[in-house]
Amino acid sequence: MKTVRIHYILPIILVFLAVSATAQNAFSPRQKAVVSEFEGRANDYVKLRERIDNALPKIPKKATKEQIQVHHDALLKGVQQARVGAKQGDIFTPEASEIIRQMLKDEFKGRDRADLRKRVFEAEDKNVRVRVNVEYPESKEIMDMPPQLLLTLPQLPKQLKYRLVGTHLLLVDRENEMIVDYMTNALP
Repeated sequence: MKTVRIHYILPIILVFLAVSATAQNAFSPRQKAVVSEFEGRANDYVKLRERIDNALPKIPKKATKEQIQVHHDALLKGVQQARVGAKQGDIFTPEASEIIRQMLKDEFKGRDRADLRKRVFEAEDKNVRVRVNVEYPESKEIMDMPPQLLLTLPQLPKQLKYRLVGTHLLLVDRENEMIVDYMTNALP
C-alpha cells in the first residue's frame, strides 16, 4: 500500500517543484529578492511563535478538549503580546504585495479569474474583521484555497496558511488561527 501511495505522491511533488521552479525562474532578480524577503519575514514570525509555544506547558498525549483549548488560548495570547506593535504590511510589504498581485493577475485570466472571484464572493465571511493580531472567527466559513492559487503564491512555512476574505489575502497561523498579516486588493 505504501508503494502505491509513493507512486502517486512522487509525481505530484515533482510537478509542484517544476511549477514552482518555472514560476520563480520567470522572476527578475529584484522580484526574487522581494519574494525571498517575504518568505524570510514569514519564517521570522514562525520562529517567534515557536519560542512562545516551547515556553508553554506541553499538551498531554491524551489531552482533553479543554486542555487543547487552554493551550490554544495561551499561545494566541502569548503571540499577540509579543507582536503588540504588529501592523498590516509587516510581512506583506508593499513590494511583496505588488508582486503577489501581479502573480495572481498573470495566473488567473478570463474565465478562471471570474470563477475565482465568484467563489470568493459567495463565501459567507464578509463580516470578518480583517485586522492583524486578531483571531479569525471560528464561526465564519473558511473557503478552501484553490490548488492553482497555492501553487502560484510564494511558499509558506507549514505553520502558516493563506486565506481569502473578500479581496483580501490573509496570512493565518494554522494552530492559533491568528491573522498574522494581510494584503488588500489581492484578487485581480
